[in-house]
Amino acid sequence: MTQKARFQINGMTCQACASRIEKVLNKKDFVQTASVNFASEEAQVVFDDSKTDVAALIDIIGKTGFEAAEKTDALPDVPSEHPVGWRLWLLLAVNVPFLIGMAGMMGGRHDWMLPAPWQFALASVVQLWLAVPFYKSAWASIRGGLANMDVLVTVGTLSIYLYSTYMIFVHRAMGHDGMAHVYFEAGVMVVGFVSLGKFLEHRAKKSSLNSLGLLLKLTPRQVNVERGGRWQSLPLDQVQIGDLIRASHGERIAADGIVESGSGWADESHLTGESQPEAKTAGSKVLAGAMITDGSIVYRARQLGSQTLLGDMMAALSEAQGSKAPIARVADKAAAVFVPSVVAVSLITLVLTWLIKGSWETALVHAVAVLVIACPCALGLATPAAVMVGMGKAVKHGVWFKDAAAMEEAARVDTVVLDKTGTLTEGRPQVAAIWLSDGHTGSSVNLRPPENGTSPNANTVEANTSEIAETELLRLAAAIEQNAAHPLARAIVQTALSRGIAVPEARNAQTEAGAGIAAEVEGILVKVGKPDYCGLALPENSDGIWQIATIVAVSANGRPLGAFALSDGLKSDTAAAIGRLKAHGIGIYIMSGDNQNTVDYTAKQLGIAHAFGGMSPRDKAAAVQQLKASGKTVAMVGDGINDAPALAAANVSFAMKGGADAAEHTASATLMQHSVNQLADALAVSRATLKNIRQNLFFAFFYNILGIPLAALGLLTPVIAGAAMALSSISVLGNALRLKRVKID
Repeated sequence: MTQKARFQINGMTCQACASRIEKVLNKKDFVQTASVNFASEEAQVVFDDSKTDVAALIDIIGKTGFEAAEKTDALPDVPSEHPVGWRLWLLLAVNVPFLIGMAGMMGGRHDWMLPAPWQFALASVVQLWLAVPFYKSAWASIRGGLANMDVLVTVGTLSIYLYSTYMIFVHRAMGHDGMAHVYFEAGVMVVGFVSLGKFLEHRAKKSSLNSLGLLLKLTPRQVNVERGGRWQSLPLDQVQIGDLIRASHGERIAADGIVESGSGWADESHLTGESQPEAKTAGSKVLAGAMITDGSIVYRARQLGSQTLLGDMMAALSEAQGSKAPIARVADKAAAVFVPSVVAVSLITLVLTWLIKGSWETALVHAVAVLVIACPCALGLATPAAVMVGMGKAVKHGVWFKDAAAMEEAARVDTVVLDKTGTLTEGRPQVAAIWLSDGHTGSSVNLRPPENGTSPNANTVEANTSEIAETELLRLAAAIEQNAAHPLARAIVQTALSRGIAVPEARNAQTEAGAGIAAEVEGILVKVGKPDYCGLALPENSDGIWQIATIVAVSANGRPLGAFALSDGLKSDTAAAIGRLKAHGIGIYIMSGDNQNTVDYTAKQLGIAHAFGGMSPRDKAAAVQQLKASGKTVAMVGDGINDAPALAAANVSFAMKGGADAAEHTASATLMQHSVNQLADALAVSRATLKNIRQNLFFAFFYNILGIPLAALGLLTPVIAGAAMALSSISVLGNALRLKRVKID
């Protein structure tokens, strides 16, 4: 049986490290798939748990030279600040005199440079002590069979250190001027710049890129809890399910729960993307992390920690940020051969420069510059850095992508297929009219129970008054529909209950997908569903409402009794959302199980040309497949069980939060609000993220393609090359962070 595990990886320095771990894991016969994300420092492994376990996988990763720890569902700690370590402070301090000396040399003041013995002493401190982490990482990567960035730094800085040491001691002892030929400053400053770059990169990956820290800060550390009849302030980890908690203006909700008393307004935008506060009164549901913007409430904790909706979102975001987008394969392939190729170019530069210039000194400087300028980190960060920021931005807009592949595919969507009920419309249809088989029609607003307040018996089906017949029709239909989850069923049941009709029990219910439900009610076989399922045909001259409404028919013992016309209004933001999709050139299709007239009416309201009604789940899935076969990249949006086949068939799929479990499980992403506007947000964020990835990849490739030849030609010194190498990764991260400020129209 397959199992999925996630691991936090420590010690990776560039994409080559991630590729090495992937390579080792994927060679194991018990590993189905393994992917390692350099930016999030996470590995996701699908394996056969009958052949291995998590501990064995951690051991395998450990043998590649890295530390691994399993990531669990428990909420992580709030990330702390990342202070500058003593090693980096010391490196920067050692760099200061060399920087002053170089500034003096640029101004013609050679006397600003430290004497050779002092240069040697400081460079030795760096190369023989402070640079040891580079050596360890380089050696571990070589043992693992895939060289990383630290190999380039190690070879380059050690080469120039050993050469300068030779010149100052051996060459000078032979009577030559060794001072003019030492480059201790190059090695020292390369190690310093690269170390500083790594620190800034690590801090960006752990804080700026990652939205989890911001989400964790949404939960309060201390809460007011009622214990022993009095209120007291307790740490959040001491709160238990069932506790009464008080939250006042300016405080955050600590747990998912139900309001017991008080009233107020809560900002739940962190979960739903809805900017407007929600009113909270007794019986209302509150969500962990919400801010009380006005009022004061007392609520009872129902879910805590990782079991809350906030905890679920953080788990989903963490897993999604740790996944890899397919476009990352470009960088992975380049990283696999990058370091060996750079070493080869450096050796060629060394030989050719010596042959052309006749100077080993010049040749060595050029070769070291080639080693130092090359930066596989920029390539490795190009995709995952943008994905991490993009995922966080999507969550902020109430969109949860399951993985990076789904986000990348969403960026390419050119066709959207929408269900109607609950997606475009409110999903809360109302009974607008009733038709009886004896020819009578009536409006639901005129329904009322018999004068004596009792419900008629099943044997009164033959009653000759429309009032009693309508009541009986509602009674029988509600009996069948009371256990169904579809909005149409709820509307019928609600109408019956609002009229004081006692709803009997239904037995032996059987569902025919896409048609209706049959069950026994007080000994009568009652069917509720589509007109043809119940054997009912409406008159051709029916009123206008019957031409556009959804029709639910009822039959008893095979005899049609009547039908309900149910209408469902558009959501307030649907028209604007459709306009946004059209503005981006996205084709829109409506596919619904409702009758064609109803679907056409909705489509006409929204200006949608492609609208199909009367579709079964199989029909929807087949239509999606047909669109894909025509070359379109299709996104499907739905919220019901009947949408699951079409959701699975689409290139990328979106389910509404709180809809059918089958739909959420099948979908590639979840929309926290039942709004097509969030779909438009999801596609816009995805497109912005993919654009950012392409920019990063272009910069990373362009930097290396341009920088390596310049270094080989001697146009860049090792010091400048080291600074450029450090800045290249920071530039990629900076570009990824721009996504946070991108406006989603």
